[in-house]
Amino acid sequence: MRGNAPRDTRGGRRDENVRRRRFTVRGTWVRTAAVVLVALLVPGGVSAASTIGRFGDIYRARPDAVSAEPAAKPHDPAKPTVAFLTGGNGTNAADLLGPYEVLASTGRFNTYVVSAGPRLINLTGGLDLVPDLTFEELRQLLTGRGDTLDAVLVPAMEKPDPAELAAVNAWLRQQSAAGALTVSVCNGARALARSGLLDGRPATSHWLRMRGLRADFPAVKWQSGVRYVDDGDVITAAGVLSAIDGALRIVERLAGMDTARQAAGAVHWRHYSPGAPARMPVQGLDLADLVAPLNSSYQTRPSAIGVQLVEGAGELELASVFNSYTEQSVVGHTIAVGDGPIRSEHGLTFVPRRTLAAASGDLDRLLVPGHEAARTQAAGTGRAEYVHTTDEFAFDAVIRDIARTYDVPTARFAAKTLEYPVMDVELRGGAWPWRETLVFALLVLLGAALASGTGAVVRRLRT
Repeated sequence: MRGNAPRDTRGGRRDENVRRRRFTVRGTWVRTAAVVLVALLVPGGVSAASTIGRFGDIYRARPDAVSAEPAAKPHDPAKPTVAFLTGGNGTNAADLLGPYEVLASTGRFNTYVVSAGPRLINLTGGLDLVPDLTFEELRQLLTGRGDTLDAVLVPAMEKPDPAELAAVNAWLRQQSAAGALTVSVCNGARALARSGLLDGRPATSHWLRMRGLRADFPAVKWQSGVRYVDDGDVITAAGVLSAIDGALRIVERLAGMDTARQAAGAVHWRHYSPGAPARMPVQGLDLADLVAPLNSSYQTRPSAIGVQLVEGAGELELASVFNSYTEQSVVGHTIAVGDGPIRSEHGLTFVPRRTLAAASGDLDRLLVPGHEAARTQAAGTGRAEYVHTTDEFAFDAVIRDIARTYDVPTARFAAKTLEYPVMDVELRGGAWPWRETLVFALLVLLGAALASGTGAVVRRLRT
């Protein structure tokens, strides 16, 4: 009988050692991943709180109840009449005021800002506008003068409440059926698409909105890389300052090419393309656009910006300040300050949210828009910064100020989201938002320290 052979345990020990090493490596990976995750929670939480606050303020309604009367406007039935739609939950200032100034500056149109009901409309960044007429008041005016509506312009609007949404959709369909030229700007295309007026048609909108619009409205033939699409009785303009081109197309259609050329000159729009929409690059997000989350999350430079309203300010001048520092570059909060309602250059009524005396202690900067205000030093306070010191397209001065006060990539991102070509605008400033990047890095290190310290305490308690 053979004896039992000695058992070789070396292979078993090797297998056990391999399993232990694998378990140790996997445990290390898990711990490292946990530290990284917790480290990112700190800057992530700060980012979420700051970003929600910044974007939530863009169309925040004023807390008080005020009323003001719009300026009386003469109506000439011999002129085309254009209505500019607004939404009660917020309307983009540049989408609305840019086209308004283009048409109103010609003196060849009856121009009215209209709303579903009598209310103060909050525009981008804390600017409040008194509409000229309600839908019903406009109907009564035109009926009484034996006139009709020639065009409707629809800017980007925050989604209205259900009752207002139904009223807007019905009104848009009614005006289109009556023969009015219907024009959307930027995400105003969503309002037209909701009403069904874009079904089966070619259309365009802001490049950041296109993916959502294609998903939500597949019946529309969405196009990119063009400033506007003219499809007969419907025109859709791309993002924000593409509204200038869309408005000039309205002028061409209703008042002629010469008037459109004069209107482009009056607002200093250098990119007018007579008779046809200009092509532009098909945009998308890239690495340079990281400036936006850095600014919205960790801003260390002036962020509380008062904007003093003065009589006679241009509509584009107002829009350039309230849009650019908030929605387009997310570097700050703006608030309209002044001593009472003012009239803009072409007869719109705006109401400040706070007096200068009440707001001054909370402000990092006080900006005064308007070339005429700069010429006359209308603010009357030494801390005021006059934005529009030269006679040029209103957004040029603001883009330069963003580059100088914040950094050049932030200014370029603002121009990109405005769909504004700035190749001929000299931008001087920092090369990157380094301070905001440093804040992010310090918050990551703080999170990592907290995660490592917590892990060490847990391991010690287990031991």
